Amino acid sequence: MPESKSRKKPTAAPETAPAKSKSEPKPNPVWYKPVMFGLMLIGLIWIIVFYISEGVYPVPALGAGNILVGFGVAIVGFLMTTRWR
Repeated sequence: MPESKSRKKPTAAPETAPAKSKSEPKPNPVWYKPVMFGLMLIGLIWIIVFYISEGVYPVPALGAGNILVGFGVAIVGFLMTTRWR
């Protein structure tokens, strides 16, 4: 029986690596992760010291503003997580 010309096996295309696009984000520098976690820890420690010292430390002149400073430092660390790759 003659073979049909319309039924041919498709030839496999050679595998190629996907091309990197120009919009692909670059990895973060080595210092990024330690700074990010460091800011979160410093903010937490700042607030803990404020509560343990009953408002005397870390900066007595700020009073209750020490809580805002502690949260501010920690929030900067948390905002850095949005850029972490």
